[in-house]
Amino acid sequence: MAAPYDYEDGPQHPAGSAAAYDPNYVPDSVKSFVSHLYRYIRDKNVYEIHQMYETSFQTLSDRHFKDTPWPSVDAVAPYVDNDHVFCLLYREMWFRHLYARLSPTLRQRIDSWDNYCSLFQVVLHGVVNMQLPNQWLWDMVDEFVYQFQSFCQYRAKMKTKTEQEIALLRQFDQAWNVYGVLNFLQALVEKSTIIQILEQDKEGLEQFTATDGYDYNGGSNVLKVLGYFSMVGLLRVHCLLGDYHTGLKCLLPIDISQPGVYTCVIGSHITTIYHYGFANLMLRRYVEAIREFNKMLLYIYKTKQYHQKSAQYEQILKKNEQMYALLAISLSLCPQLSLVEETVNSQLREKYGEKMLRMQRYDDESDALYDELFSYACPKFITPSAPSYEEPLVNYNQEAYRLQLKLFLHEVKQQQLLSGVRTFLKVYSTISLGKLATYMEVDEPTLRTILMTFKHKTHAVGSDRKVISNADIDFYIDDDMIQVVESKTAKRYGDYFLRQIVKLEGVMTDLDRVKLE
Repeated sequence: MAAPYDYEDGPQHPAGSAAAYDPNYVPDSVKSFVSHLYRYIRDKNVYEIHQMYETSFQTLSDRHFKDTPWPSVDAVAPYVDNDHVFCLLYREMWFRHLYARLSPTLRQRIDSWDNYCSLFQVVLHGVVNMQLPNQWLWDMVDEFVYQFQSFCQYRAKMKTKTEQEIALLRQFDQAWNVYGVLNFLQALVEKSTIIQILEQDKEGLEQFTATDGYDYNGGSNVLKVLGYFSMVGLLRVHCLLGDYHTGLKCLLPIDISQPGVYTCVIGSHITTIYHYGFANLMLRRYVEAIREFNKMLLYIYKTKQYHQKSAQYEQILKKNEQMYALLAISLSLCPQLSLVEETVNSQLREKYGEKMLRMQRYDDESDALYDELFSYACPKFITPSAPSYEEPLVNYNQEAYRLQLKLFLHEVKQQQLLSGVRTFLKVYSTISLGKLATYMEVDEPTLRTILMTFKHKTHAVGSDRKVISNADIDFYIDDDMIQVVESKTAKRYGDYFLRQIVKLEGVMTDLDRVKLE
């Protein structure tokens, strides 16, 4: 993710507001940086490019450009032979730094869109003879979607717009147009033939996953890997629009049950699973959401210490907290704790144990808690259409979020009916319809409707069009008798013994340190 917080709500500094900033002044360290980066790109030295991109760029930004933009592309062009493609790449980094450290003006947002259009046109229709690090290629797609989301949020805050800004929005109405964004991402997927490459990869005819997307035969990885990450970008855009079916469909070619190129970059890995899990949660595929959130949270728990110096560390921690909130929601709606590892479960209990107990009461307080967790953990939904400039100017940036929240809470309300049924079915192995109707204080026809609703709400259609069950309990009715079938979860003895072995090794290590007199 491009930024550790939402710039629209963050501190507002006009770009280049620092009095000493001169866009044409290029410090010696920047001259050295761009000339070396240019040479390494020409030499296809991916290792050195990665070091300069990940480390040197951040170091120089902290040292020289904490609250100002980098030098303009025109100022650095002479040090890179005025190379057109390199200048597009430099501007892409320039705008990303601007979004991260400052608040871009409307004109700069439009210029960034134009730069992405030019860059992607070169990749799609030009001859690109480069190898770039996966991290950089992921950041391109990630930032492209982020800036689209940011623009939609910015444009929706109409109350504060000046006449000049409204005139610019009218003039450049194609900038960050939703169709343009989707078309670029889809074009990268199609032009790269990445779907066919991944199919051949499964059959052993391609080495895309084994080589992490790099081309060791002197070719270019840029189009293929951009196409690959664009599938994740499409999932994210469709989630922002509230179209979860289409989002998951776009991700189908990537087998997320296996490690792949998307797992090579921590930001890509987290973004993929966060949006995949959220889409499944909204489609009532709770078991799938729980399973993937659990795997991702366990992975972050084991590896986050290795990313402490990363520019994305704050974003990793934020997404980690959001996924715990989404896991708490999923487990409250579908109590399947057997799917959650002990390490993740203990963290979840620590963060949300008390709230989860209150969420299962299904009263006004539980509704407020569902609202709170959803609002904290959901994506920043957007309204992609332009406003009507003739009508009174109002802010509508929260409308898409309110609609998704309303749909979610409506689903939660429907689950309230089922909590009582589930409680009784957990107690009995057989019970007559009449007896259960008496306990629930409803008549038999109403109870049959409730039981049918229970069946409907505990099943969902999977991505393969098969009906999947979210229930830890099932039943059938035979001659007015309800026969309950409780699923038995296989006990995972291996996990238990592994934890005890680790504890024993710790005790033995401590004992070895004790010096006997």
